[in-house]
Amino acid sequence: MFDIPPHVQIDGSVQIDDNVILGYMTGRPIPDFTLRLGTNAHLRAGTIIYAGSTIGYGLETGHNVIIREENIIGDDVGIWSNSVIDYGCRVGNRVRIHSNVYVAQFTTIEDDVFIAPGVTIANDPHPLCPDCTREQGPTIKKGARIGVNVTILPGVVIGEYALVGAGSVVTRDVPPKAVVYGNPARVAKLVDELVCPHDPEGRAYVNGRDRRARQHEK
Repeated sequence: MFDIPPHVQIDGSVQIDDNVILGYMTGRPIPDFTLRLGTNAHLRAGTIIYAGSTIGYGLETGHNVIIREENIIGDDVGIWSNSVIDYGCRVGNRVRIHSNVYVAQFTTIEDDVFIAPGVTIANDPHPLCPDCTREQGPTIKKGARIGVNVTILPGVVIGEYALVGAGSVVTRDVPPKAVVYGNPARVAKLVDELVCPHDPEGRAYVNGRDRRARQHEK
């Protein structure tokens, strides 16, 4: 039987593997140490979720996932093995964060974002500079797709339904529905111009959306 600490509130039934820690106490002073976790979560072995976050229903984690304090995470979010969500982030609904991803403090990830394995998100433009008093992570807008091993620098805004190619370094804002790649990442085309031989329509995206998203909206 999993021992639920008093500062952890679980709304409904959840599946919790062995070696999961809920409500881990941070050394940072925060106003509310309550961890709120929605129903139908599946937390795999090695997951650690700190005190002081609010998480919607249907969270699924891989092994050895860390979710720090003061995060607000929406519904039906998947975070796969060895990924870290640092403190003070905002994550929307139906977000998929794959393995070995680091999400820096104060990052915003909107609904339906896809983040591939190995992505690194930064929030400090001048590390150890005493005059940089406010760290700010990127904002990844609704439906954006981030490829394998991408690095996203502080304060960048990645537009709705944009696609960032594998291995890119994103140093400036990305327009909505743009395909960008390279170091630094530059606009190559629009996502609607991408051809997919496996799609019945022959198109990877229509109006920025993949086929499953289009079917969901009908």
